[in-house]
Amino acid sequence: MQVQALEGAFANAPIENAVAFRAAMNALARPGQIEKISGAKPPAPLSVAAGSLILMLCDAETPVSLSGPFETAVIRDWIIFHTGAPIVTPDKAVFAIGTWQSLAPLSQFAIGTAQYPDRSATLIVECDELKPQGATLTGPGIKDAAQLSLPETQSFQDNAKLFPLGLDFFFTTGTQVAALPRTTKVDH
Repeated sequence: MQVQALEGAFANAPIENAVAFRAAMNALARPGQIEKISGAKPPAPLSVAAGSLILMLCDAETPVSLSGPFETAVIRDWIIFHTGAPIVTPDKAVFAIGTWQSLAPLSQFAIGTAQYPDRSATLIVECDELKPQGATLTGPGIKDAAQLSLPETQSFQDNAKLFPLGLDFFFTTGTQVAALPRTTKVDH
């Protein structure tokens, strides 16, 4: 195990975990709103925001899938060392980390079942940037409409049609996080 995998956890775990949890829940409750989230110092190329989500959301019973540039030994070791989360294939993941392109096709992730719609994957999509412009979002938690720079719109439109099944998404870059739950409608 590389030394880099042993470093970078929350310095003050109870406080930073609570702050990260609040930012993540605010992002989910208000789709399209960009929140600041920090505390983790994960190995590159994992962003501070994605690393903070992983530290806060994952444990030994939370399977994680890595794809693209995030499928490295040091990131794998960092996640396992700090959370105990097993690294699995996409079809078994509760959380998946990657770029939009590397996470494709979305059909490889669990969307839940009629009896257990909550048994679906949440994708942490690392982005180059997040902006409050682009696709128009409507639905629960949005007063009239919100905008968010999404990598595309069709996949999110298709995902919303699966409700109550479907995937949930966090978008991260640097210390920023935004969320798109399956209840959100996406227009161009």
